[in-house]
Amino acid sequence: MAKRNNENLKISDVLKEFVDTNKLQKGLDKVNVQDAWKSLMGNGVNNYTTSVHLERETLYIQLSSSVLREELSYGKDKIIAMLNEALGKAVIKKIVLR
Repeated sequence: MAKRNNENLKISDVLKEFVDTNKLQKGLDKVNVQDAWKSLMGNGVNNYTTSVHLERETLYIQLSSSVLREELSYGKDKIIAMLNEALGKAVIKKIVLR
């Protein structure tokens, strides 16, 4: 039978320990990046976004509009800064627009 711990712990601390123990942070970052992209870019960009994928520290964005891809390529540094700020940590170092 498992030993019971009688300490009172915050749920946030327990969840953080669970994520760290099971090495789930990379998967959570992938989901959080997709949500941040949708919320920060708005409907205009999301209508032309077909795929958002985080691989290591590179964010791959697939767009169906070449005009929008060219327009977003001018502001890559600003997009990286906005997404990292929304995530609360530096997850993204590079963006590749396809």
